[in-house]
Amino acid sequence: MKHEWRKNEKKIYIPGNKPEVIEIPKFKFLTINGEGNPNEPGFTDYIEVLYTLSYGIKMSPKKGLKLKGFYDYVVYPLEGVWDINEEAKKNFNGSINKDDLVFKLMIRQPDFVNANFVETIREMTMARKPLKLLKEVAFEEMEEGKCVQMLHKGSFDDEPETFRIMEDFAEKNGLKRVSKIHREIYLSDTRKVAPEKLKTTLRFNVKV
Repeated sequence: MKHEWRKNEKKIYIPGNKPEVIEIPKFKFLTINGEGNPNEPGFTDYIEVLYTLSYGIKMSPKKGLKLKGFYDYVVYPLEGVWDINEEAKKNFNGSINKDDLVFKLMIRQPDFVNANFVETIREMTMARKPLKLLKEVAFEEMEEGKCVQMLHKGSFDDEPETFRIMEDFAEKNGLKRVSKIHREIYLSDTRKVAPEKLKTTLRFNVKV
């Protein structure tokens, strides 16, 4: 039976419209680092290379590759961890210039995926579709730990209000936001969904 994250891992990826505390365990990811305004054309190159490799892994059995433990699954959603550069932090006045953003984009991989297999898929992809960012993709394991998360509906530009609600919730529950770094999980396709209808899971780390 195909593993579908929207059904099998709904608690992790699709929270309600009210803040909640969740413990996120260690997962495997394909990741790529970048900086700058996500509205600029070059940003899509980061997304394309992650999805190209992720689908390469998913479709590997059709290419004659056999990986121990493989099972069919739906490719996980795109995620992004966002911060601002060091210069912007020094001069921070409460507002963010998108040109100052620093990001790590990622797509989670099933547990059976390993570093050697990622390299195999990278080499095969390089031969048939030599994307310029292929060599910059890394294979990492990350554990987020204790977080507050909430579903945000609407434009990315309206996220500050949702974060305010989340921060108020954390404070009332004796939790403190660790930093202004946050994670976004993109549940909607921005090419097909109007900004006011976008659904994005927002998450940040907290401590007691």
